[in-house]
Amino acid sequence: MHWSTILLALAGSSHALIRFQCSQLVRQRLDPLVNPGMVPSPHVHQIVGGDSFNTTMDPKTKDIPGESSCTTCQFSEDFSNYWTAILYFKARNGTYKRVPQLSNVLFDGAAGGGMTVYYMQDPLYDIPQQSSVKAFQPGFRMFIGDLNARTKQEAARFRQLTYTCMDDQNSREQETVAFPTRPCPYGIMTSLRFPTCWDGVNLDSPDHMAHMSYPETGTFESAGPCPSTHPVRTSQVMFEVIYDTSSFVDPADWPEDGSQPFVWSFGDGTGYANHADYVFGWKDDSLQKILDTKCYVNCPGAKTQSIEEMNKCAESFQASGKMVEINEDIDGWLEKLPGGHVANYS
Repeated sequence: MHWSTILLALAGSSHALIRFQCSQLVRQRLDPLVNPGMVPSPHVHQIVGGDSFNTTMDPKTKDIPGESSCTTCQFSEDFSNYWTAILYFKARNGTYKRVPQLSNVLFDGAAGGGMTVYYMQDPLYDIPQQSSVKAFQPGFRMFIGDLNARTKQEAARFRQLTYTCMDDQNSREQETVAFPTRPCPYGIMTSLRFPTCWDGVNLDSPDHMAHMSYPETGTFESAGPCPSTHPVRTSQVMFEVIYDTSSFVDPADWPEDGSQPFVWSFGDGTGYANHADYVFGWKDDSLQKILDTKCYVNCPGAKTQSIEEMNKCAESFQASGKMVEINEDIDGWLEKLPGGHVANYS
């Protein structure tokens, strides 16, 4: 089924399914969730969302909506920050080149490609959005993935971090948990799905994961109940990020043994260490109101902005001097990945 057909089929959902694009706010070696205050942090991320993003983002003192003046996301009351590692291509001669990003279908023009964000009450393709879920609260944050995972077994506890090798913009099938092993003419899409059961008490935890859980029956798609330790159902947050691999399909540039040439910015060449970060920042109760509304994307009362306005937020943030400058090349052909990393497979 083509993606445009799926979108039309979902338009009749009985509760809100939120799908929106965010332009890229900045690309830098910063990670205020895992490495707060560290400048630079160990590896490069792409960050989208509110322009109050900074190196520390202390949850005890930070009012994200109040401190942000704009957001690079389509919902103009969403000042959350969402971020992921970025992808590099390792050429046959051993040098690395950043893989550019593409905006998702129907969101052409988003600066830097950015990412598409979803909030879902129920499985996306199986049934209409029917469940009532609780929105995240101010100060909430979470992380998904394991930077040290290098095998399928090690990645298995994160049940829904996947890749799609795209032949065209509508490719959405045959997801894998490791990097695709064949050339992808259009791109590689990563889909990062967060757990959906909250303990109802803690806005964070030392590993940024323990306060969240998967349903008792496994994945979000199982539609199973939450465990007693994490009884509060939340919407599933999912990121889709598309990397433009169309310039990296020549076999002459790939390793001589034909193995796949892509590597995360922190050196993982297997793909099993895919991960993502989320810091909640919706204004007031705007997210809960949307989740309680019978709508799809165009939700009554929800404030949105154009892609041009999203991009202006990114431009003003980068010109403002708010973010510390890290003087390093992250885009040219590099002998090592920023931070001194090299591709590793174990």
